[in-house]
Amino acid sequence: MTTTTPSSSLTRPGAVDGHGIDAGVPAHYGDPMGEQRRLAGAAALVDLTHRGLVRVTGPDRLTWLHSMTTQKLDDLAPHHGVETLVLSPHGHVEHAIHVVDDGESAWLGVEPGTADALVQWLTSMQFMLRVQVTDVSADFAQFGQVCDEAGSAEQYAADGTLVWVDPWPTMGPDSASYSGDGPHPATGRRWREVIVPRDRAADFVGDRPLSGTLAAEALRVADWRPRLGADTDHRSIPHELDWLRTAVHLHKGCYRGQETVARVHNLGRPPRRVVFLHLDGSGHLLPEPGAQLRVPGVERPVGVITTVARHHEDGPIALAVVKRSTPTDVDLVADDCAAAQTVIVTP
Repeated sequence: MTTTTPSSSLTRPGAVDGHGIDAGVPAHYGDPMGEQRRLAGAAALVDLTHRGLVRVTGPDRLTWLHSMTTQKLDDLAPHHGVETLVLSPHGHVEHAIHVVDDGESAWLGVEPGTADALVQWLTSMQFMLRVQVTDVSADFAQFGQVCDEAGSAEQYAADGTLVWVDPWPTMGPDSASYSGDGPHPATGRRWREVIVPRDRAADFVGDRPLSGTLAAEALRVADWRPRLGADTDHRSIPHELDWLRTAVHLHKGCYRGQETVARVHNLGRPPRRVVFLHLDGSGHLLPEPGAQLRVPGVERPVGVITTVARHHEDGPIALAVVKRSTPTDVDLVADDCAAAQTVIVTP
């Protein structure tokens, strides 16, 4: 089981520990809205030292990972960040992986608490290939930030720092969008995650301001960006979350779960769909993740809220997953809180 040293950021003045999958790093430092503005303005870092990190070495690493996951990785260029998924045999999302290769090793950034399971699965699939899988979560720290300008991953890595640049929402060369043809709110998103040795993390941060995970989550929700463990459950397939656009190559070789991906894409629509919500902020409390959504006047729930955030410009917002048949032209209700929906994945 992976163990890491508690984040030193929790000792900073005003630091409040996160909860759920973001426990162990600060949710905020006493000024969530100010921290969010600084983060959006490329003036702050977010402590992501609770995220897992797996290193895969060996000459077969890219073709091996390519054969088992949803993304085309066999010709991945050094320092080019991509996203890939590990699916169950039935096509359900099990792991979401941020991949960057430095020319000698593939570095796989994963959600907190998932590195051990990923290592076990990868090791079980190793066979006679020339690869070695190591959980390096205890040795390396990760930090998130918004870039102040659009730059290449090679430029970010020029000083030797390893960086994963988020491709969201840019579609890959053989991917698909489930959110229609309109403008995407995340166009121009400049999120990156920096990997540094833990014994040099304090030097990397230096005197730069830190923002909590609440700030990063608010920006993520506003960008319709799905997150494993927050917006997924044991039934989630990539189509429901518009995840094909950045994490799935539709015409690569066979991999586990590919049959479901192809069948849903070619023959129909997913049974559920993610929506963006503007929540009524007039009350003192907002619905919690897991709150059931209903159409007014209808007792049977149509979905569930997955992530709730307070945005520095848009106010209370959320992501939710609802049945495909849910009407798109009505406001929904969660715990007596009105929720105006914006369609992400079209019915």
